[in-house]
Amino acid sequence: MNFKKRSNQEELMDDLESSGPIIDQTLKELEIINRLLGGNSVTTKGLDTLLPENTDHIKIADLGCGGGDILKLVAQWASDRGLSVQLYGFDANPHIIKYAEENCADFDNISFETIDIFSEDFKCRNFDIILCTLFTHHFSENDLIRIFHQFKSQAKIGVVINDLHRHWLAYYSIRLLTSLFSKSEMVKFDGPLSVRRAFKKNDFLTIMKKADIHEYTLKWKWAFRWQLIF
Repeated sequence: MNFKKRSNQEELMDDLESSGPIIDQTLKELEIINRLLGGNSVTTKGLDTLLPENTDHIKIADLGCGGGDILKLVAQWASDRGLSVQLYGFDANPHIIKYAEENCADFDNISFETIDIFSEDFKCRNFDIILCTLFTHHFSENDLIRIFHQFKSQAKIGVVINDLHRHWLAYYSIRLLTSLFSKSEMVKFDGPLSVRRAFKKNDFLTIMKKADIHEYTLKWKWAFRWQLIF
């Protein structure tokens, strides 16, 4: 297995027609895996870094929101800080959005929308903060250059990227974990592949340079995550 370059093989979840029990089971398992491995805290700690003083209300968008587990976490994060937030989840798969709406039904400050982030409709949207958690590895380098450049005009405060580190230990660990405990064929296939599609430090450095973004922080976090803030 070669980890020098990012894989361009598509994940099963990249099929926007995916629906039914396999999607529900996959989203349930991903929420559990990410919570137990501690990866979600990379996003909330990034929010702590970006949050300006004397803020009483902010709008936060989560792109590739999946089942909405990150938005539930952010809602709790905001509540703990006495912060008023309006949270928006976006995903291109309507079946995933339906699951997310049901999963977050108890949160009146979370809303969801099926949308393509490359669409003109989305490009005219503005938020205080944009979040991408385990989302950017689904895109090519050229797509990410376009997306990051677009984010500069859409996020008033900043952007938090939380994604995977392409590493052999992360690959074989998630492969073993999913083979032992997962009931979802999508998780078993996409989990290891997502690591092969993920990033090394130089990948992000190249993308940021080509996107003409020079002020940012890039940090390695457990478990095999990158935190990119700009």
